[in-house]
Amino acid sequence: MLYINEIDIKEKRLFIRVDCNVPLDKNLNITDDTRIRRILPTINYALDENAAIILSSHLGRPKGKRIPEMSLAPVVKRLSRLLHKEVKLAPDCVGEEVKKMVAEMQPGDVIFLENLRFHPGETANDPEFAKELASLAEIYINDAFAVSHRAHASVVGVPQYTEICAAGFLLKDELTYFHRALEDPARPLVAVIGGSKVSSKLEALENLLKRVDKMIIGGAMGNTFLKAIGYDVGNSFVENDLLETAEKLLKKAHNNGVKLYLPVDCVVAEAIEPPAETKIVPVQEVPKRWYILDIGPATTTLFGEALQNARTIVWNGPMGAFEMDAFSRGTMAMVHHITNTYALTIVGGGDTDVAIHKAGASDKFSYISTGGGAFLELLEGKTLPGIAVLEECAKRTKNE
Repeated sequence: MLYINEIDIKEKRLFIRVDCNVPLDKNLNITDDTRIRRILPTINYALDENAAIILSSHLGRPKGKRIPEMSLAPVVKRLSRLLHKEVKLAPDCVGEEVKKMVAEMQPGDVIFLENLRFHPGETANDPEFAKELASLAEIYINDAFAVSHRAHASVVGVPQYTEICAAGFLLKDELTYFHRALEDPARPLVAVIGGSKVSSKLEALENLLKRVDKMIIGGAMGNTFLKAIGYDVGNSFVENDLLETAEKLLKKAHNNGVKLYLPVDCVVAEAIEPPAETKIVPVQEVPKRWYILDIGPATTTLFGEALQNARTIVWNGPMGAFEMDAFSRGTMAMVHHITNTYALTIVGGGDTDVAIHKAGASDKFSYISTGGGAFLELLEGKTLPGIAVLEECAKRTKNE
């Protein structure tokens, strides 16, 4: 795979796929611009090379319809401010008006195409839609790791119709850190896995058990493992159809010599809402009809001890329903424990990112991935479609 600094982009026209799917409040103000800031190195490098830049992204899920509230206008406004340069918003991402705007571009100009997902051809990977996008530029750059697991037109279609393709600096960082964490880690390597469902992370768990030295499991998915080994978890969320699978994973961990840690106590409540009565109990004493909503203090101490000698930590998924303050202490304690190690610390998954941001500890982690689904697919050992197509394009370029 080629990177943007390995190809000649001087005064060329670039089509750069970025991911600016940022959160907006009800007044359409951006509440977190991290994803916009993370693409600045690639854009600034292209500007230094006097390239003309066509940016493209999606925002939300408009499902092929033009929805004004999902316009990229707030993103363009913020990007203009961060670049100290005018960024023009195109009225659409394809069509005659867009072609006219692009034809009038000068080196150093920046245009942002309107939301790609206003067209059904984007998510359907329609070849005609991809060809029209590809016709706008000479070179394709993918700097959108968070959507590189999607076989969408702007991710896998456009590079098939573009002669030269490369990855941007954000995509390079994502892959470099991931390689350091799982392919060539400093050991002990510890995986911290939370969130709600075993089913959504089953392949990741299988793959990680071949690679890690320790695994810590928390969050609602921990309930399934606790029930699999015989504990009564009350009314807590459990995937009953995966109890046997959970047992097999525990055996696999034992057979592979992986030290696997489960909660030993938990915060339980009568209802999943902040005013409900809560208490801390050992996992053996969860009351009937109560819900496990967070790990308890003994568990946070245990998990903290397990992390102390780690040299590499990969974290995906919170330890409880951290969105509610009453059930956020376990996740916040994990933030504290992980940042207090001397390990390379890599985090992926939207909920985990939010928790770290809430704890004000974003700058204390080695790397926070911009991708949720894409990060999870890498944990599963898969090759992302957006990466595969860049590798194919690089082979094409070298053969020519």
